[in-house]
Amino acid sequence: MVKSLKAFQKCALTLSVLGASLASIAQAQVTNKHVEATQVFSLAEIKRVAVERNWDLLAAKSGIDTATAQQIVAREFPNPTASVFTSKFNTDANPNSTVQGNSFWHRSYDTIFAVSQLVEIGGKRSSRQAAAKAGGAGARARFYDARRLLDQGVTKAYVNVLLTENQAQILKHSAQSLRREADIAGTRFRAGDISDSDKKRIEINAERFDLDAKTAEVAAASSRIAVEVLMGITHPHGDWRPAESLDQLAGAAREHAIVKPDAARPDLLAAEADLRRARADVRLQKSMRIPDPTLSLQYEHQPPDQPNTIGFGISFPLPLWNLNKGAIKAAQAEQELASIQIEKIQAQIFSEIITAEHAYHDADERRQRYENQIRPKSEQVRQAFRFSYEKGGAALVDLLTAERDDNDVRLATVQAMADSANAAADLAAARNVLAESELTSRK
Repeated sequence: MVKSLKAFQKCALTLSVLGASLASIAQAQVTNKHVEATQVFSLAEIKRVAVERNWDLLAAKSGIDTATAQQIVAREFPNPTASVFTSKFNTDANPNSTVQGNSFWHRSYDTIFAVSQLVEIGGKRSSRQAAAKAGGAGARARFYDARRLLDQGVTKAYVNVLLTENQAQILKHSAQSLRREADIAGTRFRAGDISDSDKKRIEINAERFDLDAKTAEVAAASSRIAVEVLMGITHPHGDWRPAESLDQLAGAAREHAIVKPDAARPDLLAAEADLRRARADVRLQKSMRIPDPTLSLQYEHQPPDQPNTIGFGISFPLPLWNLNKGAIKAAQAEQELASIQIEKIQAQIFSEIITAEHAYHDADERRQRYENQIRPKSEQVRQAFRFSYEKGGAALVDLLTAERDDNDVRLATVQAMADSANAAADLAAARNVLAESELTSRK
């Protein structure tokens, strides 16, 4: 009976262990499926999707459509005016009948059919078309400037994803390292080599690193969602992971942009287009002082003496009271403002390029020093104190200080890498140029 009971307990224990193993395998399969389902995006793929779906860029693109519509309006001629009216109805007792008859067409009514056409003179039409053409060029330049800024923003958001994920990994690694030390401390505590307070201090530091890692994971998820918003995804979840590493982006600096002699930044091209539009508007407002004639052609039917006659006419407003001085003054003020805006943007571009160059070189130098000098030395110090503490040759305070210092150095290293990648993105955006011929040829 006792043997049967022991055999039953052994069988139950085996089944329990087997069930736990199967559950672990099933959980691992679910996790693997989740990892396989997670999308992997490269920076180039994210930029491509953002160009196609980003809301701000789509709004800038609609500005091109509006400017194109304005160009169509500027090319159109004013429509002619047709009029018809009948007069000289006899209100007396005698009818309007004539020897030709008493029908409506044969009565002595005075019926006039007229067509009038406004003719723009003084260069109004050409000035209006020039202003519309400049407005179209400005809208296209603003679109490419929005694309330049979007490219910069997507790159920096992608770098932030890599930064927060690296920070989470570093904090997890620090927590795991202290947990191993806590296990060793537990063995030494049972042997009487250290006190219970020393063991608990290691455990507390490990828990703190673990909590910081979880906070960093939340920040990483938020940064992935921010990238999806730039991609124009309506329901972002942050369920993707980057294809590149932070080290790859930090080392791939795009400072080799060659400035073309006939090229400029899109925001400067937009300001220059605004100036051309303002100048055309000044010419238009000045030409408005010249009155536009309206040519008329009419056919008149009035039986019986001269039943069918034609006539020609011309009319125009007399420029006596309104010489369009207010509109001319406003257009000249807009022209002056556009000219000042060009000077301001030129100064901004110069300062942005100089600032971005200094920032990139400084960030890249810090990255190299952290990667090649500071980070290896910090790792050596941490390993030395860890080995010494495990052998009883170092105090707990020294070990915890070395762990914290090495954790800070690793975090500073990835921050320097992110700063280098961000500075490279700023430098590329500052040096982004577009030729006038490319602006007019691109759709």
